[in-house]
Amino acid sequence: MFHMLATGFASVFTDPTCITMVFLGVVVGIIFGALPGLTTVAGLSMFLPVTYVMASHIGLAMLTAIYIGGISGGLISAILLNMPGTPASIATTFEGAPMARKGEAGKALGIAVFASLIGTLTGVAVMIFASPLLAKLTLKFGPWEYFSVTFFALTLIASLTEKSVIKGLLSAMFGMMIATVGLSPTDGTPRFTFGSLQMSSGFHLLVVLVGLYAIREVLLAASEKEQPVKVLDYKMKGLGFGRRDLKGNWFNLIRSSLLGLGIGVLPGIGGSTSNIIAYSVAKNSSKHPEKYGTGIPDGLIASESSNNSSIGGAMIPLLTLGIPGDGATAILLGGFMLHGMQPGPLLFQQNGPVVYSIFAAMALGTIFMAVLMWGGMRMFVKILKVPNHILIPLIVVLCSIGAYALSSRVFDMWGLLLFGFIGLMMSRFGIPAPPFILGFILEGSLELNLRRGLEYSNGNWLDVFTHPISAMFLILTLLSLIMTIFNNYKAAKKDLAQGV
Repeated sequence: MFHMLATGFASVFTDPTCITMVFLGVVVGIIFGALPGLTTVAGLSMFLPVTYVMASHIGLAMLTAIYIGGISGGLISAILLNMPGTPASIATTFEGAPMARKGEAGKALGIAVFASLIGTLTGVAVMIFASPLLAKLTLKFGPWEYFSVTFFALTLIASLTEKSVIKGLLSAMFGMMIATVGLSPTDGTPRFTFGSLQMSSGFHLLVVLVGLYAIREVLLAASEKEQPVKVLDYKMKGLGFGRRDLKGNWFNLIRSSLLGLGIGVLPGIGGSTSNIIAYSVAKNSSKHPEKYGTGIPDGLIASESSNNSSIGGAMIPLLTLGIPGDGATAILLGGFMLHGMQPGPLLFQQNGPVVYSIFAAMALGTIFMAVLMWGGMRMFVKILKVPNHILIPLIVVLCSIGAYALSSRVFDMWGLLLFGFIGLMMSRFGIPAPPFILGFILEGSLELNLRRGLEYSNGNWLDVFTHPISAMFLILTLLSLIMTIFNNYKAAKKDLAQGV
């Protein structure tokens, strides 16, 4: 493993093109993370077509760099606008905005960047050493095990993304239905093509991703009245903070990083939840909880270290099982598939050099993130003032070019509008998009392994319960659904009692 890791680092750090793409990826990620409304997922889905013409390790390195920059960039608008640039920066507003209003915006930015750096390095380090070990264990999986794991991932993510488990499951099932359009993966039978030659190829993953996220964000932004943005002024000398600002917070920093890492590993939760949980843990274990919300570094450190460490955590199930940990890693799963690789236990055997070069690129991207955030903060702050009427046309053009470049088909450009409209309708009715994407991506694996399992067992579907690992994941699936339904019932009962 250490030899492969050294080779991966050498391939990245001696390749000027790869270094440049990682640098540009971090810049793009920070911009999308800092601009409220343009999320990390939207940035990844927009630039996914750009990587199509790149070498595999360079394209995937750029995507992971966008992921790192996007999660970190959300702190800028969270502190200076009191608006989280990404869902992962919600808790950052609790302390960052009050510090900015007290004239400590520079200190808040410096501390948040430092916490992001430590959190990301922690997550990446654990990912590098834990992923290959887990991949060796999952090599023992057969068709029934893969079927059960995929089924578990679908129900878990669908139940954890929103309050309504029904809406989450319906979204996942809708995504699976769309994935069946085209030719069957096992026998080539046309399905739901309605006699159309264009439909026989199905909907390309990239078209679905870009339409459902990037075009949806464009439609949402276009439908809302543009408000003038007022950015708070700040002064930032050096790193923005001193040793005294971190005094008594080292344990908080380490605990929050590990907490974010653990939460990131769980599919469907990710940084959008980890920052709030870490903030709550820091407040409840503090000797002065009454100061939280008034602008103190403690909560800022907890939020930013946890949401960034969840990056490495979310990558672990993606690489070892092919199960995305959050919406961003769902796009990364699409990136792997776009470059002809299937994340899972065989990924390390079949594409080991690419995987370890991605590890190296993530480490490099983390360093670039910190340097850019500290050195180029004033540039990123100015980007917050760019009006939507300039950004929206650029986004639409880039997305359309990327869709057409896939197969030189205008059909794919119409597909962007179709899924953009579907995404808009889903957001209007409160239906979560991540389960749809996961359903679309994982349907092929679910169907293929189910049919293989039935072939091996001569059509006996009860055989799935005779495999211990498979049975365990099916039991976890049932428990996950029961717990989610019970928690939703309790929440609804509490709201009813409060007259909400």
